[in-house]
Amino acid sequence: MNGEANERFEIDKPRIERAVREILCAIGEDPDREGLIETPQRVARMYAELFQGLHQDPAEHLQKFFTEEYDSMVIVKDVDFHSMCEHHLLPFVGKAHIGYLPQGRVVGLSKIARVVETVAKRPQLQERMTETIANLLMEKLNARGVGVVIEATHSCMTLRGIKKPGSLCVTSAMKGSFRDYAKTRAEFLKLALRRK
Repeated sequence: MNGEANERFEIDKPRIERAVREILCAIGEDPDREGLIETPQRVARMYAELFQGLHQDPAEHLQKFFTEEYDSMVIVKDVDFHSMCEHHLLPFVGKAHIGYLPQGRVVGLSKIARVVETVAKRPQLQERMTETIANLLMEKLNARGVGVVIEATHSCMTLRGIKKPGSLCVTSAMKGSFRDYAKTRAEFLKLALRRK
């Protein structure tokens, strides 16, 4: 989505408020009781915040880079994020570990965290999130390779359905040298997943 379209779109909070009020009625609650009377507005504000990544381009964070002859692995690990599973609109929360092999181009470390945050703030699947981040870094940084590992706990597994607290979903995407060379991939995984 381009920047111009981003500026024009505004999340329809009144529509969300009406929908939340209907949900409250549908579950047998009184949306006019004291504790719930402002809930539709609160939920609308929350959704506007949680889904703001839908109307932002994560590539914007990678437009400024630095020409540098550094050609060894760069890793940013333990990037906290929260997202919303698109199947149940329940949160999944975790950490992203990202590495890349520069090819004359490096980016500010905080920009990688901003990419994660932007991609996470939309109805999402962890698998898609992992692939999106890896492809974006590979393309925009012209990297020799990119590795992304995401570890997350999904409320749709811990609060409902199978109800397995403590379960962790781990996804990975390996591009370029990280996919083609076992030694490079092993170095990344060892450094990224090493616990303190």
